[in-house]
Amino acid sequence: MNSFTIALNIIKRTIGTKKGVLAHIFLPCIVIAAVVGLLGREEITRAEIAYVNEDTGVASEYLLDELANKPDYVLKSFQSEEVMKEYLIGLKGSVGVMIPSGFTEGVLTGNTPILQTYEMKMSEATVTIKININNLVAGMSSTAARVNASAIAQGEVSVNFSRVLDEIKKHRISAVDNDLRLYPKPGITTVTGFTLMFLMGLVSSTVTRIVEDRSRRTMARVFSAPVRAWEIALGNFVGSFIVGLIQIVVVLFLTRSVLNYDYGVSVLPHFLVLSAFMLVAMGLASAVAGLIRNPQNTGTLNSLIIIPTSMIGGCFWPISFMPDIMQKAANFVPQKWAIEAVENLSAGAGMQSLALPMLMLGLMAVILLAIGSAILRPSETSAGL
Repeated sequence: MNSFTIALNIIKRTIGTKKGVLAHIFLPCIVIAAVVGLLGREEITRAEIAYVNEDTGVASEYLLDELANKPDYVLKSFQSEEVMKEYLIGLKGSVGVMIPSGFTEGVLTGNTPILQTYEMKMSEATVTIKININNLVAGMSSTAARVNASAIAQGEVSVNFSRVLDEIKKHRISAVDNDLRLYPKPGITTVTGFTLMFLMGLVSSTVTRIVEDRSRRTMARVFSAPVRAWEIALGNFVGSFIVGLIQIVVVLFLTRSVLNYDYGVSVLPHFLVLSAFMLVAMGLASAVAGLIRNPQNTGTLNSLIIIPTSMIGGCFWPISFMPDIMQKAANFVPQKWAIEAVENLSAGAGMQSLALPMLMLGLMAVILLAIGSAILRPSETSAGL
């Protein structure tokens, strides 16, 4: 119960005021939302296919239906080829397709008609569109050739061909697009890096409260009360931990539910990685604060640790861009291991990929929290740094 009271006091003093909520909850959410908007959101565009259909047969109908059913395309009909060309000249469409009269009859003969296509500038989308159109026409021609081989009379060809196309439209057998996820999602490193940086800032502020208590002799009075030392330590660390959990939950809810950002990582493993990093941040902040006695210097000293470790740990740029000596130094900062864990999960690796990063974060947390426990001792003087 004593630990709960101390933890509740830490929470109230950190985010129990308007200033605390703005600094530790809203500001990180705004910055991370901006990062997601600039780097993390995938731009979804649909290529526009302009077409003129002078054919009245089932082949042209099937071709247009299949293109319209693709989620990446939108079709726009024109009455004449000249009007369609003027539309494309104005850079209002991706590709223009001219379906001539007699297109169905040409397909029924088993040949592969070549449709006239127009484009103002070549791109990956226009090349893909033409490949899809050619594949659909080639597929219809192959189907017609098989129908011709099985038809007894020429009059039965068009009827059988139409029936076959109707069955194909049902797509009872279709290909599945499997994302192999061989690489992390673009932008996830930057989004995770800013999340870690703000998380360290929040934990540092809670530890600053403890330094103030020690400097003002508040902690000495607590130690003189009938409260065990482990209850005081537990209460302070639990309070800091809960404050960090609140920020993690708010940030994950904002990015996942409000901004619809897809990390490519399940919620639970993502939450566990951030929680493990928070324990390390608590230990690092308390260990540094334990070296000083003047609370006015705590913010400056923590800033000198948060920014450099975030830079070395890959929060702002990939670690591979840094010199070899800096890449080796990154192994000693927690940001590197937290980002690596999230990247591995985003790249499709299983839970076994978390073994090494979580082990390193766990070792750092144990060592730093043990060292930082010295901060809970009452200060004899307020001298020092």
